[in-house]
Amino acid sequence: MLTKKSKKAKPKHSAKSSARKEAPARATKAGRSDQFRGVFQAIHGILETLAPQLSVVADKPDNYYLNTASPSWKGKPLFFAALQLKKNYVSYHLFPVYTNPRLLTTISPALKKHMQGKACFNFTEVDLILFTELAVLTIAGFREYEKKGLL
Repeated sequence: MLTKKSKKAKPKHSAKSSARKEAPARATKAGRSDQFRGVFQAIHGILETLAPQLSVVADKPDNYYLNTASPSWKGKPLFFAALQLKKNYVSYHLFPVYTNPRLLTTISPALKKHMQGKACFNFTEVDLILFTELAVLTIAGFREYEKKGLL
C-alpha cells in the first residue's frame, strides 16, 4: 500500500528553474575565460620584452615558454619562465626565483599571496600594480642569469 508521501514524489528542481540557473553560469565562464586571457596577455607582454635575448620554446595562446639561448646548464639551455592559461587561473613560473630565493625578499605581501610553491605565481585578474612588481622581479631574475653567465 502506498502512503501519501510516496504517491506524489515531486522533483526537487524543475527543468525551468535549472535552465535559469545554468545560463548565468555559462556567461560567468565566458567572462572568466576573457578575464584570464587578459591576465595571460599582460604577463606575456612582460616576457616578450626579454624574448629576443632568450629562446622561445612555445608560443601558443595558452602556453608561453622561455629558455636561455645558450647551453648554460650541463650542455643544455636553462629554463627561464613559463606562462600557462589554466581552467581557473593563469600560472606564471619564474625559475630565477627558484635558483636565487634572495630575489623574493623584495616582493610585497600582496604579490607573495599569489605564490604557489617556490617559483610559481597564480593570477585570476589583471592587477597593474602587481604586474609592475612582477615585471621588476622578472627583470631582476634576468639580470641574475646574466651575471652568472647563463644567458
